[in-house]
Amino acid sequence: MTQAIVVMGVSGSGKSTVAEAVAEKLGIAFIEGDKLHPKSNVEKMSEGIPLTDEDRWPWLDLIGAELRKGSESNGVVVSCSALKKIYRDRLRKATGGPLAFVYLDGSLELLSRRMGERKGHFMPLSLLQTQLATLEVPTGEPGVVTVSIDATPEDIANNALSGLKTVTF
Repeated sequence: MTQAIVVMGVSGSGKSTVAEAVAEKLGIAFIEGDKLHPKSNVEKMSEGIPLTDEDRWPWLDLIGAELRKGSESNGVVVSCSALKKIYRDRLRKATGGPLAFVYLDGSLELLSRRMGERKGHFMPLSLLQTQLATLEVPTGEPGVVTVSIDATPEDIANNALSGLKTVTF
């Protein structure tokens, strides 16, 4: 099983929770991708302003560097929205080796409910529609596992791990 993994999806899909659980079960590092955003990105999102590709490139490059370091050591799981194929391809190139993606898939209703229940997160519910419009579903891309988020975090993480065992690149 690859040891460089991105847990991806729109806001509210449970990226951080699932990524942390997968990393723990594999005994490898977890990196919260949101913590790598520059302050200017966090400020924009906090104000309900969607990020542009230009806003995302430096952030994706930081994530790519962490993926490379992790793949060259004991492994790493990173939470990152990775909404567009061009973003995922940039991360694949930066990693320099096999990179798996766990795509967390859920209904608008479930995502909205989860985001509405969160406390203290910079991403407002108003940006969910923008993220869904930006999302290029990764079905058919190499190294991608799709997991439904309509389950407990434990079950989602276990389903992700089961899927990762069958990933091909």
